[in-house]
Amino acid sequence: MPSTVEKLNPTRVKLTIELPFAELQPSIDKAYAEIAQQVKLPGFRKGHVPNALIDQRFGRGAVLQEAINEALPNAYGAAVGEHSLNPLGQPEIEFTKLEDGDLVEFTAEVDVRPEFDLPDLSTLAATVPVAEVSQDLIDEQIKTLRERFATNTDVERPAADGDVVTLDLEGSQDGVVLEDATASGITYKIGAGGMLEGLDEAVTGLSAGESTTFTSQLLGGAHRGEDTEIKVTVTLVQEQSLPEVDDDFAQMVSQFDTVEEMLDDLRRSVENYGRVQQASAARDKVLEDLVAKVEFELPQALIDSEIDARKQQINDQLSRAGLTVEQYIADSEDESAETPEEFWAEIEKGSLEALRAQIVLDKLADDSGFDVTQEELTQLLFQKAQQNGTSPEQEAQHMVDHSHMGEWMQEVRRGKALSAIVAAATITDEDGARVDLARINSDGSLAGDDSEVVEADITEVEVVEESTVSEAEEA
Repeated sequence: MPSTVEKLNPTRVKLTIELPFAELQPSIDKAYAEIAQQVKLPGFRKGHVPNALIDQRFGRGAVLQEAINEALPNAYGAAVGEHSLNPLGQPEIEFTKLEDGDLVEFTAEVDVRPEFDLPDLSTLAATVPVAEVSQDLIDEQIKTLRERFATNTDVERPAADGDVVTLDLEGSQDGVVLEDATASGITYKIGAGGMLEGLDEAVTGLSAGESTTFTSQLLGGAHRGEDTEIKVTVTLVQEQSLPEVDDDFAQMVSQFDTVEEMLDDLRRSVENYGRVQQASAARDKVLEDLVAKVEFELPQALIDSEIDARKQQINDQLSRAGLTVEQYIADSEDESAETPEEFWAEIEKGSLEALRAQIVLDKLADDSGFDVTQEELTQLLFQKAQQNGTSPEQEAQHMVDHSHMGEWMQEVRRGKALSAIVAAATITDEDGARVDLARINSDGSLAGDDSEVVEADITEVEVVEESTVSEAEEA
């Protein structure tokens, strides 16, 4: 089918496509057959109504419209492939000619990926933090373990700092009890924080069966942030005894016989975690370096669509959490914005950076001819299943039901493009040492390390630290 392309601007083209009736005929025959199956006319069996009678009853135009709609996607796709275009959105279709028995002509205006050149990937560089073993992090993990395996003993004395207390809470305003500010049987360690401001001071010195009141601001619900009178009743006071960090402790929480073996393994885990963080930072910074070295325009419609989608996603998340933007800004320790205007400006900036990174990765994937193997797609399904708490079979069904195949395959291709970028770049740590990411496995261990590695089985010990995935990598 003949087609021509006209460049309207650096990011938008207009395709003119002719669809001869010889190529449209299979779709016309299919349209007649489907209509014949849907109508009942006296003297004719279902599905055997003559075409001429269908034209007489429903009009030839209705048949052609259905046939054209059925054939149009393939015709448009063929034209896109013929001219090696990379559409960035849905086309605007306009029919310009319909000559029954001869041809159909239509135009398709669509935003496309801009043309730009990628720099030599070997010129890319990034500096990342040194992957050090943090003794503070090790100590924190040991502290968490000791608290998890601590023993609590009932005591008949006033509660003190470090004690575990069981509480009943009742919140009220102007004498009216608030249902969403009332709870019973809450276990809380004095000094742990994270609950109502003033709670530690209120319960310290209370014995089981004693109550007091204090004023605090609620952390959630319909009265979030409002001053509320809180009545707290202590129903149980327990003294917490932490186990000593010795061989018995190591045997209780892990597969190791000695505390030295357990601590050595924990140090390895912390070191591996540092490498994982280092590798993540390297990917982000190398991609930032690449995006900064290429210049191209983005279609405004694509920018608006991306920003609107991101804003809607955030608003939905805040709504589910019962938060406003102002409340989120006030509560978040990592948020740099001080006003909703600054917050949304940062979201728009991040969305634009993510979009540019996505376009760069797509071009590199195309230029490099990266394909997706069945094994790679299967690995992605396993990863999504692990993230979402589902099974790979469920993720595969979701992919089919929601037509995510192309989108998820592109996700794999972008990952391969990012790996190629990182492999070609020069990466050093802040001390000037070269970082070889090719040796860092996904769990942070080093490939080709000849030292003996013992896989630990410490109960629920994970090195966890809040981290932010860059908008570029999310893309």
